[in-house]
Amino acid sequence: MTRAVGVVANPLAGRDIRRLVGEASVLPTQERVAVVRRVLRGLAAAGGDRVLYLADAAGITEVAVRGAALPLRCEPLPIQVRGTATDSIRAGRLLGAAGVAAIVTLGGDGTNRAVAKGCGATPLIPVATGTNNVFSTMIDGTVAGLAAGRLATGAAEPAAVCRRSKRIEVSWAGDTDFALIDAAVCLDRFAGARAVWDPGRITTLVLARAEPWAVGLSSIGGQLRCVADQDPLGLLVEVGPGPAVRAVLAPGLVVDVPIRDWRPLALGEEVWLEAGGGTIALDGERELTAPGRVGARVTRGGPLVVDIRAALTHGGVGRPPGSRGRP
Repeated sequence: MTRAVGVVANPLAGRDIRRLVGEASVLPTQERVAVVRRVLRGLAAAGGDRVLYLADAAGITEVAVRGAALPLRCEPLPIQVRGTATDSIRAGRLLGAAGVAAIVTLGGDGTNRAVAKGCGATPLIPVATGTNNVFSTMIDGTVAGLAAGRLATGAAEPAAVCRRSKRIEVSWAGDTDFALIDAAVCLDRFAGARAVWDPGRITTLVLARAEPWAVGLSSIGGQLRCVADQDPLGLLVEVGPGPAVRAVLAPGLVVDVPIRDWRPLALGEEVWLEAGGGTIALDGERELTAPGRVGARVTRGGPLVVDIRAALTHGGVGRPPGSRGRP
């Protein structure tokens, strides 16, 4: 039996202030529509036949559906859109409850963090359309749709093609939250424009991933030690007087960042961060205002993510839906 596939396209992804301080272009709505349409074409080609989607404020998926002319049943989720991250959180929750085979997301680290808050064990196929696309994958929508279709039709087994990602769990005053890539202590007392790009406002970083080719705060750690998503550790970095590393904090924004100290973190190892009346940024955006002392640890508790290559090769490749024998 073919299962549905979820689609969450964030129209606001990649439109924060980092686009202004760097040299990044803004992905227009028309191109986001084209990406979703390619996802739908890939899904249909793989034998998928049903889509549940978040009817975003810009109408991205609705326009894509109207122009696709494909044999797909596409149904909007019963959500009153407010144009905030809660839309993606609620969409993830409803798609998880509906038992979709996978959720294709269009956005950056923040979009996927929001969907992950609600989707539970439903795997994500993150297509990069954000500012700092560390969690997302730079892959064509057609290929993402093909991978989703193979999961929907049972051609690929979730246990064989899905990987559990890491996350940074933060706790303070009896409350909790998490980031998928980075958590940063900032000197700023207020969230302001939310996005963080000035290393002079950062005192401490906890990183689940740190790759030298990444863009964003995790790029700082990537210059110290490369930590991939499947590596069983994280990094603790203290920013301050000391030798500098050169990191890419936003598209086109290369900055020298002084490092006071750093060390690897074992999975589950808790560290305490002194916010000092400042803010905590999660995945590059200031979220928690003046939380005081905050606990943080990197765990293997992040969302399931579809390994695109594994999904497209598991069980054989190049076969139309329903075909048998050698391709």
